[in-house]
Amino acid sequence: MSLTYSRLRSETAPPAGLRVVIVGSSGVEKVASEAARIQAALETGGHDVTVEFATGRVGEPGLFSHAFDSLGPVDLVIVLGGDGSILRTASWMGHRQVPVLGINLGRLGFLADYQPDEVQTTLDEIAAGHFRLVDHLLLEFSILRNGKPSAQGLAVNEVSVLAGPPFSMIEIMLHVDDQLATTYRGDGLIVSTPVGSTAHSLSAGGPILRKDLDVVLFTPLNPHTLTNRPVIDAAARRYDLVVPAPNDGSACVVDGRVVAGLLPGDTIRVHQAEPHFTLVETRHHGYYSTLREKLHWGGGLHDARR
Repeated sequence: MSLTYSRLRSETAPPAGLRVVIVGSSGVEKVASEAARIQAALETGGHDVTVEFATGRVGEPGLFSHAFDSLGPVDLVIVLGGDGSILRTASWMGHRQVPVLGINLGRLGFLADYQPDEVQTTLDEIAAGHFRLVDHLLLEFSILRNGKPSAQGLAVNEVSVLAGPPFSMIEIMLHVDDQLATTYRGDGLIVSTPVGSTAHSLSAGGPILRKDLDVVLFTPLNPHTLTNRPVIDAAARRYDLVVPAPNDGSACVVDGRVVAGLLPGDTIRVHQAEPHFTLVETRHHGYYSTLREKLHWGGGLHDARR
């Protein structure tokens, strides 16, 4: 069995006897009770369930008690929490990505799109085969120091270069397939996936991209040159970000987590990863319904006045 294979991808429906892992943070309220409730419902339906709690802050890596590869074949991962919990889970799965169903116990929940009171209905729809799997682009990054990788990994939302203390402008040279494209001068640069277009990039003035596109979004942070606007390019290219003279506090930040401080001449290399990040979508949840709910798109003056 391939490490990335899931029987949810089979054309045979409904799937039965799935191997499910329920993931949650021990520090989030209601996670334990929700995990027990969902586990009981799944086991009653004949599925094999493992519960894996992570400790510590959501932005910290490596806090699961077991490596994901040690769990054997897995068909579905159910994440209880917010989008941060899903990002941490995707990092935990690494190159062995399997379909994810996000149950929102956090605040906004673009990725954790389902509410706790929808769990049973959603599980029933999955059991009946009324779902689809939506693959999303993952970025693979490496920080090259003196030509050798000093850090590397995967990003669901974005790879960012932030100027940091003492908060003066830095230069970031962007090379596309070994050709210099431009030099950004400002507070940093966000290299975002379409999934990440509704995260840090959106706050910085970037556009919203449909989540299943294979493109990369570049959003400069407070650029010195006002013509440096967000740019979209093909995910199949290789992107090198060179920082000739970083500040003392300049850093590479991936999905909200500081990966490494930067030294003069460091290169952050970004390209499309081989695996995809996959979300389960049912009939009652889709791309635009999520945007309407999370961004409060009212569609009229009456709604706007509320």
